[in-house]
Amino acid sequence: MLAKVSPWLVLTIALVLAGLSMFRLEQAGAGLVTSELQVGQTPVTVSHLPDVTDAPVVVIAHGFAGSRQLMIGFAQTLAQAGYIVANYDLQGHGRNPVPMSGDVASVDGTTRLLLEELGRVVDAALALPGSDGRLAILGHSMASDIIVRQAITDSRVDATVAVSMFATEVTGNAPGNLLVINGAWETALAAEALRVLRLTDPDATFAQTLGDPAAGTGRRAVLAPSVEHVGVLYSPTSMVETRDWLNAVFYRPHDTPIAARGGWIALLIVSVTALAWPLARLARPLRAATPPVRLPRGAFWAATLVPTILTPLILWPFDIGFLPVLVADYLALHFALFGLIGLVFLARAGALRWDATGLLLALPIALFCIGIFGGMLDIYVASFFAVDARIWIILAIAAGAVPFMLADAYLSEAGRAPLWRVLVVRTNALVSLGIATALDMEGLFFLLLILPIILLFFLLFGTLGGWIGRAAQRPVAAGVGLGVFLGWALGMTFPLFAV
Repeated sequence: MLAKVSPWLVLTIALVLAGLSMFRLEQAGAGLVTSELQVGQTPVTVSHLPDVTDAPVVVIAHGFAGSRQLMIGFAQTLAQAGYIVANYDLQGHGRNPVPMSGDVASVDGTTRLLLEELGRVVDAALALPGSDGRLAILGHSMASDIIVRQAITDSRVDATVAVSMFATEVTGNAPGNLLVINGAWETALAAEALRVLRLTDPDATFAQTLGDPAAGTGRRAVLAPSVEHVGVLYSPTSMVETRDWLNAVFYRPHDTPIAARGGWIALLIVSVTALAWPLARLARPLRAATPPVRLPRGAFWAATLVPTILTPLILWPFDIGFLPVLVADYLALHFALFGLIGLVFLARAGALRWDATGLLLALPIALFCIGIFGGMLDIYVASFFAVDARIWIILAIAAGAVPFMLADAYLSEAGRAPLWRVLVVRTNALVSLGIATALDMEGLFFLLLILPIILLFFLLFGTLGGWIGRAAQRPVAAGVGLGVFLGWALGMTFPLFAV
């Protein structure tokens, strides 16, 4: 079917849709003044309307493995409503060069250090020109605990917005003016939000406002429909509820626009990915003379199931900690071992072949993914180019991701395998990481937060790799190129951590 479609038509449509998406995303920030502020070594983006005066300040903190870009929707919505917004990268995240440190399980460890950083950002934000001294703080996921603790101990905080909240310090009346927002698909966190709401009124329900926000006694919990832990950050419900809650606290107007970014970001991601389909056809002159080998069913199942089971069992007894990043060192070794075991089975079946041309093709694939796709991510979605101290982390993860993706490319026959085989290969990769986490839940818990990223990678770049593989019939091209990109993406996702 796709073979009959003009590549020039697909290229044109993809470029038009990407351009439209970027235009609409930029439009959400039209008229705002945006500047960069450095608080110590913490990078902060400040947004507000021109000539703003006597405005409350809102400090925004992202969650684990996030960055300021994830919170742009809240920042733009609140800045358009007349607030001065300070949106910052937490320690170890984004472009913040200071790694996280301390004991992550102790309130006196990492939590204390993140609270101290938030306090410094609050001090700097309240000192900005135009600030009237009133303050609200907003945090997602991990940061929800930080902002709740700050609100309870800092009398300057007038309102708190906790997105995807889990915070053990909440009581029936503290912090005051607390709004909790969860995605409807975050079932456990939604139950926690209702529990917190009922500390104030045992009969309370979602979307019911308790107390009086104008008097400092307000409390409310809402569910953003049809979204999960990340989608809640783009939900129009989240934007409207946040704006209206702070407006009720600070007596502000309610008719300002919200930044509805989710759909446009999804369209941008799809359209940029779609650019690869017509570009992949440029590889046809370098097409291999013979297609990749299809393994007999027995050999295929051995090459997929054995690494799935053996990899977590082999690594389980070892205390792995050679990178300054939480669980990234384990993930690099897991990828490497998983891929190498699969490649051994492929070699025994005679499916591997040396392919210098495929290695050359891997370079433009990696450059497209990192430069074009990554550039889009860095602007609109999440930090992607804050390399510096991360270069060794990227290289280490890529060293494991390349054999991992190379085995994937051969087992999926560069996109030519039946769909059931492709699904088995990629499902088993996720299952193997799940087994590893189950064996060491305390040490590898943060892997669970990375699994959705790997799933999204398979959906988008597995498709892209299939286009390239079918055009060139060279598994090495997609395996190495996408392995390098996966290493880069995960190296930029994990927070830096000083042991």
